[in-house]
Amino acid sequence: MARFLFGNVQMAALWLFVRVYVGLQWLDAARQKIEDPTWMQTGSALQAYWLRAVAVPEPGRPAISFDWYRALLEDLLAGGHYVWFAKLVTLSEAAVGIALILGAFTGIAAFAGAFMNWNFLMAGSASTNPFLFTLAVGMILAWKIAGYWGMDRWLLPLLGTPWEPRRVLRTRTTGEARVPAFTR
Repeated sequence: MARFLFGNVQMAALWLFVRVYVGLQWLDAARQKIEDPTWMQTGSALQAYWLRAVAVPEPGRPAISFDWYRALLEDLLAGGHYVWFAKLVTLSEAAVGIALILGAFTGIAAFAGAFMNWNFLMAGSASTNPFLFTLAVGMILAWKIAGYWGMDRWLLPLLGTPWEPRRVLRTRTTGEARVPAFTR
């Protein structure tokens, strides 16, 4: 069942739907942030989000359960890193959305999206993050076919994978891989 779901080209239509849906979610989130000066100019929206995350309410549990993650966010707040980090979050969301919609480097884009979802979850923000994280993990597992109906169909054979040399480095007559001069 796992081979069929994650490795059979017949499932490419399912992963196309999942990939475009998740990509549109990321692109919509990025669009809202791009249009908001508190994200793209001052970073105050991210600052407020981090401040809420690190706050420890008196009667209840804090939003962040792990002290090391709270310390990381506190250090980022103290250093004023929210100004550039807000831009990084916004542009990363846009890049993940575009890559997923186009089906370009799908496994890498899904991993980046899952990493951002994980960080939102660590900061105590549930929303749609668990659902999108689960879909991203599925795309990571199905990376060979998740981008089959997209740019990966041509990019992966052209650029190569860890177990196959790149097509652009093969000789035409023998089909053997050439070793680039800088690795000799």
